[in-house]
Amino acid sequence: MMVSSPFGGGRAPQGLPRLPTPPTGWPIGSYATYGEAQQAVDFLAESEFSVSDVTIVGVDLMLVERVIGRLSWGRVLGTGAVSGAWFGLFAGLLLGLFVNQGFALQLLTGLVLGVLSGLMFAAIGYSMSRGRRDFSSASQLVAGRYDVLCQPRSAEQARELLAKLALKPPSVNP
Repeated sequence: MMVSSPFGGGRAPQGLPRLPTPPTGWPIGSYATYGEAQQAVDFLAESEFSVSDVTIVGVDLMLVERVIGRLSWGRVLGTGAVSGAWFGLFAGLLLGLFVNQGFALQLLTGLVLGVLSGLMFAAIGYSMSRGRRDFSSASQLVAGRYDVLCQPRSAEQARELLAKLALKPPSVNP
């Protein structure tokens, strides 16, 4: 998988375009969920089909933000202290490895400074929002449907295989 950057870093895997490019190919299936589209491609792979010709395309994209909970000063400061503690432990560990004076003292110093800086940055960030966003959430990019495309040279063969998948009875999971 390639992560793109506006500065052009990294290399694209063999045969994939380097710049954002619309997908090509003929539609061989359309599915309501990504899991169904993935199952179709898995079925093609299990059937010894060349899946390098296949692309899954999310259509009708939407950003879904799921509200997780209400934010309060206690929750914000607690989260800031915990994240600061992890960073402080890491910094203290590094300091303890390279400084010859008291490994435990370096670790404890890093922990305390990390908690304090985490509290400070969390408090500053939350106070600057002035109550405009008193909830936490998680965002997810979701498609309305998922089309499976295939290069024309093997699209008919892929359609025939996926027709067999559609005829299979659904598996029962205990």
